[in-house]
Parts: sequence; C-alpha cells; structure tokens
Amino acid sequence: MANKKKGQDDVRQFRGKARAGALFPVAPSGNQMPVDYKNLLAELKERITSERLRVTFAANAAMILLYWDIGQTILRRQKREGWGAKVIDRLSADLRKAFPNMHGLSPRNLKYMRKFAEAWPDKTIVQASLAQITWYHNVALLEKLDTQEARLWYAAQTLENGWSRNILVIQIESNLIGRRGKAVSNFNTVMPPADSDMAAQIFKDPYLFDFLGTADPRREREIEQALMDHIQRFLMELGAGFAFVGRQVHLEFASADYYLDLLFYHLKLRCYIVVELKAVPFDPAFIGKLNMYLSAVDDLLRHPDDKPAIGLLLCRGKDRLIAEYALRDLRKPIGVADWATKIVTRLPKEFRGSLPTVEEIETELADLEIPESQARQKKAVKKKSG
Repeated sequence: MANKKKGQDDVRQFRGKARAGALFPVAPSGNQMPVDYKNLLAELKERITSERLRVTFAANAAMILLYWDIGQTILRRQKREGWGAKVIDRLSADLRKAFPNMHGLSPRNLKYMRKFAEAWPDKTIVQASLAQITWYHNVALLEKLDTQEARLWYAAQTLENGWSRNILVIQIESNLIGRRGKAVSNFNTVMPPADSDMAAQIFKDPYLFDFLGTADPRREREIEQALMDHIQRFLMELGAGFAFVGRQVHLEFASADYYLDLLFYHLKLRCYIVVELKAVPFDPAFIGKLNMYLSAVDDLLRHPDDKPAIGLLLCRGKDRLIAEYALRDLRKPIGVADWATKIVTRLPKEFRGSLPTVEEIETELADLEIPESQARQKKAVKKKSG
C-alpha cells in the first residue's frame, strides 16, 4: 500500500494517498538504507539506552536522598520535641494533600524514612551506595538485615548483578553472604546492564515515578499497551474478517504528529476500523480526536469502493449520558466501550453481524480486568506482609 511522494531532495513512502500537509508515512525497507545505516542505528540505540538509564538512576538517587533528609528531619524533631505517631500521621496527611500524586508519603513510608536515616547517619554512605538501588531494595535491607556490613554487602551485590527486590530477598534468606564466606570491601558503582532486573525495576518503581509526578501517565500507558495486545489478538481470533494493518500508525500533519493505536481493515465490510484505547475515564475530547482519525483514514487511505471507516473507543469508565451526548449528532460510526463495565454503542445495525457483539467485547474486556485486579491485590498483600 506504500506510495511515494516526490520531493527535490528525497522520496518518502506513505499509505494510500497524500494531501498537502497530511499523510500516513511508512518507513522504507532496510535494504533501501545506506550501507552504514545499521551502525548508525546501533550507535543511537546505545546512546538512548545509556541516557535513559543515567537519567532514571539520577532521579532515583535524588529520591533516596530526599527520603533520607525527611527521615533525618523526623528523627531530629522526635529527639528535640518528642514527636510521636500522631504527628507522623498528620504530617503524612498534609504532605499527601500538598502532593496528591506522590504515594510515597504514607505514614508507613515516613516511618521507613525515619528508620532509613537512623540506620545510616552518615549521608556519604547513602550517596555512595544506597542511592544507587531502589527504595524497595533499601526497605528490604532494613527489614531483613541487622548490620551495616551485611546491608552494604547485599547492596553491592544487588547493583553488580542487577537483582530485583524479590531476588535480593531470596539471596538474603538463603544466606548468600555466609555461603560465600567473605564480604566485599569496596562498593561497586558500575551501573548495571540495561537488561538487568534491577534496571527494569527502577524504570517501573512506583515510588520513583510518584516522586517525579509521572505515575499516572506511566501506568496508563502500561495498561493501554496490555489492552492493545489483548484487543489485537481478540479481533483477529474472531475469524470475522479483521485484517491487521498496524499499531501506533503514524499520521503526519505539517504542524503535528498523531498515532492511531490500532488500525484494521475488515474484509467483509470493506472498510477500515480504527481502535483507540484509553486507560482513563471517557472524555468527550476523545471523540473529536477519533473523528479526526476517521476523516483522515477516509480521505487518505480509503479506496473508492470502500465503505466509510468505523471507530471503536475503549475507555476505563464513563458517564453514559456524557458518552451518548458526545455521539448523538456525530455522523461517523463510532462505538464507545467501557472495558471495565458496560458498552455504549452507536454502530449501524447492518454492521452488527460482522463486528463482535456487545456481549463478546464485554466478556473480553471483563476477562482482561480480572488478572490486573488480582495483581493489584497480590501486590497490596505483599506490601503489608513485607
């Protein structure tokens, strides 16, 4: 489906047709690239990976040091003014009110900060070693070990081997330090490899992303990615004529770039189907964007014999009346599905035999919600018991 758009200096490929200022660009095949392209790609990937690690570890270190400072402040106040649990509860409530997206300010976590500062009165040790691992790792060291020497040894091994928090706990409980018979004297400050468990865990550490103020978008994107995988498989397994075109399909305008989450072509209906996924409650603004996508697909990709494109918007929740008002006078066929509860749909009757039924989609979306809920419950239980 790739066409070429001629220019003075280069030739671009794209889906369907192009208009001045709008097209669906397509990357050319690898054999059309210069001889040294692979080397350039490898170099840039390495640089991006290294920089992502550097920035993430720097943010993690800043958070750990902030927690240490908070803990030291609480310790000083307790010794000087006799602070107790009531003050920490109030402090937690006021801080969470000031920083509503930062979940690391619970009373329990403030007590861990105090314990962390009490265990490590020397800030230079924290800077040199403990700030290089996640807060989850540090909490495990506090809970599972009693001496500074053992904690530093396991911290060094964690960084050197890229252990996740769970692996660290297993190594402690299996007495790795005793089985090896010796401790390391100098902390290994070499950054763990990009594919290590700890590096991956730091990227996903909720305390870190709460600290950065980006927790909700991060979780939304993870949920949307899982939903995208599931819906893509579900629609193609129906055997009803869904042909997969692409995911994150690039729509380029002269002034902005957009990406369609999932794009299908329905062989029986002879039309494109655009699926948009949102891990947040329904917002009428979503309809405007999806409507724009459908217009662009009809204008740039649609063959003269094709029927108008259909849109499906999957949200985490919605007000039924708001969704109906948003769709009421819309001419394009768009369905709004709540992947946690019910379905609102305005798809034309003639499409219902070829597209999945409300019950089918509802069942799939409900099934997808179950493991996520179980995962949250397990995580909550683990936190309490840990």
